Amino acid sequence: MTIGFIGLGIMGRPMAKNLIAARYDLVVADRFAPTDDLVALGATAAATNADVARAADVVITMLPNSPHVVEAVTGPDGVLDGAHEGLIVVDMSSIAPGAASSVAEAAAAKGVVFLDAPVSGGEPKAIDGTLAIMVGGDAAAFETVRPLLEVLGASATLVGPVGSGNVVKLANQVIVAANIAAVSEAFVLATKAGVDPEVVFAAIRGGLAGSTVMNAKVPMILAGDFAPGFRIDLHIKDLQNALDTAHEVGAPIPLTALIMEALQGLRVAGDGALDHSAIVRHYERLAGVEVRRS
Repeated sequence: MTIGFIGLGIMGRPMAKNLIAARYDLVVADRFAPTDDLVALGATAAATNADVARAADVVITMLPNSPHVVEAVTGPDGVLDGAHEGLIVVDMSSIAPGAASSVAEAAAAKGVVFLDAPVSGGEPKAIDGTLAIMVGGDAAAFETVRPLLEVLGASATLVGPVGSGNVVKLANQVIVAANIAAVSEAFVLATKAGVDPEVVFAAIRGGLAGSTVMNAKVPMILAGDFAPGFRIDLHIKDLQNALDTAHEVGAPIPLTALIMEALQGLRVAGDGALDHSAIVRHYERLAGVEVRRS
């Protein structure tokens, strides 16, 4: 089976490397990122997304947002221009559910099956192949690509029809953002009150307040290390999609709106390219204290 891979950014590049390591034939393309390192590992570089589709049995896309996916799949020299009947396109980007459904309709008109399969876990889990993958679309197509997804993730779950994958991802991103914000508030409070934040972490991480988010992000906060695994700018994108979708379906999400404003403030302050653990900076600035390892 030949796999096409479009989008070689922070997430896509390690995912492509994992597929090569699993001995899949890979054809890659990215207009904005180099492919030399992947070619050196055995991949083939294609000039256009259409060329990727011509060569592949399955095409995976991993792109920043809805417009990028729409262009890559349906635009000039896009996947559908080179697609053959029976091609499966697996979009692993985090995009608006409505955009996923629209692309799926365009794909179906050309005999192409489209799955939306966004992921959770950020760069570290992309590197070690332990992403959580939530998939929307045809069950038979899901079973066809499941072995590929199991190379990329620790779990791959079919959650419903096309668009459902991104609904689940938006729910995930709402929870992650709220969790980081709550952790940030709590650790700023403790630090301002004179309690060592490392001791706070040790004391509460095993209790009900403990979480995967806390375990992943508090060490970064304590070290002042905000190198991006998942950038604030990207979380803003996801929460905007969540707010838009919530408005469309009539589900008020006021807590998400509050956190969105904090993220927007961080972007204005020049922190948009930092990891989303830097949400703590918003609360640090309000309180005039830094949560750091002593």
